[in-house]
Amino acid sequence: MTSSHRVRVLGRELHVRSTAPAESVREIENFVNEKLKEVAASVNTTDPQIIAILALMNISESYLALARENDACRQKGSERISRILYELEKNLE
Repeated sequence: MTSSHRVRVLGRELHVRSTAPAESVREIENFVNEKLKEVAASVNTTDPQIIAILALMNISESYLALARENDACRQKGSERISRILYELEKNLE
């Protein structure tokens, strides 16, 4: 079920709708604000649009690295399961 939530990002209050529980929405809000603070502290601008874009780029970079790592783990797991099944079938013959 979708619920409405109030979040504050870059000093702006937003109303968002989500199927996630309120505690998850707060966790995401805190994560986003923390990333924005990190970026703001490391760049020489106060332009909120540039800060938001750079934070989005950083978050995307981390996400894509984790997605690649996850894909590699799945591939290794599939290969290992295939080897185990092959050995089981070979030993059952």
